[in-house]
Amino acid sequence: MFAAESLVKTLLAQGVEVCFTNPGTSEMHMVAALDRNPEMHSVLCLFEGVASGAADGYARMSGKPACTLLHLGPGLANGLANFHNAKRAKVPVVNIVGDHARDHLQLDAPLTSDIVGYCSPVSRWIGTVCEPSDVSSMAVEAVQQSYGPEPGVASLILPADCAWSDQEPDVIKGADMPKRAVVSAARIAEVASQIKAAKNPVLYLGDLATQEAGIFTAGRIASALGCRVFMETFATRMSRGSSRFSAQRLSYFGESALEDMKDCDLLVIAGSKAPVSFFAYPGVGSELTPPGAEVCMLADAAMDTVQALSDLADMLQAPANPELAPRASAPDLDRDQPLNPGFVGLSLLRHMQDGSVICDDATTSGMGVYPWLENGPDHEWLCLTGGAIGMGMPLAVGAALACSDKQVFALCGDGAAAYTCQALWTQAREKQNIINVVFANHSYLILNFELARVGAGDPGPAAQSMLDLSNPKIDWVALGNGFGVPSVSTKTAGEFDDALVHAMATGGPHLIVAEI
Repeated sequence: MFAAESLVKTLLAQGVEVCFTNPGTSEMHMVAALDRNPEMHSVLCLFEGVASGAADGYARMSGKPACTLLHLGPGLANGLANFHNAKRAKVPVVNIVGDHARDHLQLDAPLTSDIVGYCSPVSRWIGTVCEPSDVSSMAVEAVQQSYGPEPGVASLILPADCAWSDQEPDVIKGADMPKRAVVSAARIAEVASQIKAAKNPVLYLGDLATQEAGIFTAGRIASALGCRVFMETFATRMSRGSSRFSAQRLSYFGESALEDMKDCDLLVIAGSKAPVSFFAYPGVGSELTPPGAEVCMLADAAMDTVQALSDLADMLQAPANPELAPRASAPDLDRDQPLNPGFVGLSLLRHMQDGSVICDDATTSGMGVYPWLENGPDHEWLCLTGGAIGMGMPLAVGAALACSDKQVFALCGDGAAAYTCQALWTQAREKQNIINVVFANHSYLILNFELARVGAGDPGPAAQSMLDLSNPKIDWVALGNGFGVPSVSTKTAGEFDDALVHAMATGGPHLIVAEI
């Protein structure tokens, strides 16, 4: 048995059961170890950004880490954008990066690189296996570090000779994992006193607080106080639908967000930090807390925000259940209307099943879908947490692995989808129930808005060309079919509705192009 096999068996013993991989020569003994341990579901990805995004989606839906297996520094670098999203999502990921054998590093071979330097911006912990005997203990530490107590990416660098060694470190059985800190009763009492004294308090949620248990308890507090409840604009996972309390998503643009927060005198934060605008703009402030409002931190992301909200609700003598709006009913569909994001939302309202998962990487178009499902079928909405586009299809791969009994949707802008369309191949290979919707407006539409907002002047032909995707137009039907995913283009509300019904009825991965 190679030392690499001890690493795989130890990961399995810690509950790590999925590996998203794009390996190379330095990882071949890990590949052999994965082959000998089929309990670890190994998922091949054609691009490392798919592997890192899939690990993010798996963690968001399962609450535990998958591992990634990547090839040296350049392979890792290809996955950094979606590791950045995972870092911002505060989800556990074990990132295993193969390295050259230790005596080969000094030769400065072509693929030698600063792997630690590449890992640093996206990792909460980095460890390097120095001896084969350390493989199992380092694997356990990587898993523990991924859990936190504030979860994140834990990167483990594995030299090839430590993997191929015939030493057999003991396989370490299940170890204790860190848990989030409990907010003290004294702190709960202090926040309760502040919120009762405020004239217009606002509850602001992120992290676990936007998921089912947290949003339920936030609704109890809102019912007791009549206060407003907001979620982060790009929260990790939002539990939504008619059986859930409906919190408001903070507006993307700063001016609108300040209007959302208007007259707030106390901002109570659970699982987040005080909100700031996504970008800076000339002459516009970046802090979104209203001037004069006090900021009160109930619990940050290293703490058990759900328990803190529950304790706060009890101390406020909030009702046992939140007030809920009635389930939304879908209006009649005007089938011949030209397609727009609203009609996509309407079709989802008409046909989506309770328990579905939506991975949103559509930016402007996603904002048009989102309101339609406010009180519709129960679902989980996964957001673009770090703003690095190209997340939607990979995130869906991981979400579908975590909950194979659910229907998963990936809502993607055409520019974003082009970053990681290789995920379609993995969806087909794994026979996943994913419906990919590509909104084809043939431009980076959000950047057209941003260009106007930053005050850079009227765009000339060169600037317009840099934001235009119509010369030539991407043939998404050909791309999808080429990767093994049945694909169709739709231009009217009726065409999209029919395509959605067909995709849901036939199962497996599908791609629907929404020409808007």
